[in-house]
Amino acid sequence: MNKNFINKMIFSLSIGLLMTATATAAPSLQGSTGLINTQTADILQEGQFTLGVDHVHEGTVQNVAVGVVPRVEVGVADLHYIGQADKMLFNAKYSLLSEQMLLPGLSVGVEDAFNKNQRTSYLAISKTLPFGFRIHAGYGNGRYHGIFGGLEKTINPIGFTGASTFPATTLIAEYDGSAFNYGARLSIIPGLKIEGGIRNHAGYYGINFTM
Repeated sequence: MNKNFINKMIFSLSIGLLMTATATAAPSLQGSTGLINTQTADILQEGQFTLGVDHVHEGTVQNVAVGVVPRVEVGVADLHYIGQADKMLFNAKYSLLSEQMLLPGLSVGVEDAFNKNQRTSYLAISKTLPFGFRIHAGYGNGRYHGIFGGLEKTINPIGFTGASTFPATTLIAEYDGSAFNYGARLSIIPGLKIEGGIRNHAGYYGINFTM
């Protein structure tokens, strides 16, 4: 097989993996880019931002995050829990290693830096796998109680039908250190996603936008 063809295939696959990681980026319920209740190594690029509103059994969570400089994402999560005073949590994440074809992404971060609810530091690793799968793992203190992790599977209908008859959907399963959570994210238009599932043994749903 032609060596130039092989090199082009490897390059195209590398770009595809990186584009997949960026395209699926969305805020966790804690505000920073992640799954449902856990962080990933994914990070917003400089100039990108994300907004989200989620309804959970405790109340409502509103969040915003911004890629302020290369490798750095900061944001806030505003907790409006029933029967409690509102709490605004400050989050920050730093990318130590960007995901590459053969290497996982690696990030460190902090949730609730000023300890308004429960300060948590963590390290997260993420890697894209074949067939639309991504795997995440990490270790943190605070609410994580040690090891956490998750798995994503993206289903793109264009690959099956040749036409976008249903939104691309990402199925999520995770362990957040205390409970197993499950959800699905549906891409409605570029950047806009709706999601829902089970978190801490109760239902949740929300909407987020990344640009």
